[in-house]
Amino acid sequence: MKILKLLSLTLLTTFALQATEPKVPLPPIPYDFLAKQEVKSFVNMMVKKNNFKRAYIEEVLANAMLDQETLDRYVGKYKPNSTNGTWERYKAHVLDDETLALAKEFKKNYYSTLKRAQEQYNIDMDYIVGFMGVESKYGTYTGDFRVLDSLATLGFHKNRMHKWFKSELKNLFLLMREENRDIYSQYGSFAGAMGAVQQMPSIQRRFGVDYNGDGVKDPWDLEDSIGIIAKFMHKKGWVKGGVVAVPTNFSGTRFKKLKTSHKKKYSVSYLAKKGIKPTEPFNESKAYLLKNRNKTHDDIWMAGKNFRVLTKYNNSTSYGMAIHLIAQAVK
Repeated sequence: MKILKLLSLTLLTTFALQATEPKVPLPPIPYDFLAKQEVKSFVNMMVKKNNFKRAYIEEVLANAMLDQETLDRYVGKYKPNSTNGTWERYKAHVLDDETLALAKEFKKNYYSTLKRAQEQYNIDMDYIVGFMGVESKYGTYTGDFRVLDSLATLGFHKNRMHKWFKSELKNLFLLMREENRDIYSQYGSFAGAMGAVQQMPSIQRRFGVDYNGDGVKDPWDLEDSIGIIAKFMHKKGWVKGGVVAVPTNFSGTRFKKLKTSHKKKYSVSYLAKKGIKPTEPFNESKAYLLKNRNKTHDDIWMAGKNFRVLTKYNNSTSYGMAIHLIAQAVK
């Protein structure tokens, strides 16, 4: 556990008690993971199917800790919107003046690398800038939760995604072996995501690149992160110069006429019959109809195939729209 995190939590706890506010979650604590039958089965699988030494897997899991703060976010005990932000939350934290200023500075400072990625992977560089702004504010926040603790906690305790997290724990072991890294010293988000573009271990294994040529695939390095996102966009079908999202003529308060989703398409002609038209050029025959819910009104957008690529990294309309708007701001 990082000293800084322990100190911060101690200070916050003291303040909370003084102010009679809700108790601050405790830092990770020792826990006997190896006593669980599911963990024993996991160890056997890692030994038989992935050729790890039993003593190593058992030693690592014996030193993993239980992070209750992490678990609470996935079992309904944590404050709302802590794992999947609302549009208002995105606007406040990643579409604020500070982030947009950092976005422009990042594009200026890393322009040559962004241009190389754009040409190599045939994608639009401004959306790489958007990704990195949403994920970590250009490396200024990458998380201080130990990845091992987060994934062991979520992988071996009942929650809505525990099977997926157990798979990510397997990928963490494989990634550490493949890249010769220390499993104990990897820190990231409460969900186990690492680096400037917050990659889960499986994503780092698939899309990690050494884009600065130093011999290391480093998800914390900003140049490597540019390559990671460019490669991801390319593999997921990004079309350079293609439409992403455009506003529509909807001018009411709350939109209830049609279902809105980044997974469901309508023909543009059908939307037109329903009175929904783009206010900017839209050159695809079908569109996703998107809604961003503000406190007083809804914003309604039409989105193309490229928008769906954005949401394949994080399955959220608000997430994709935040990337899009940062990209528009730095053009």
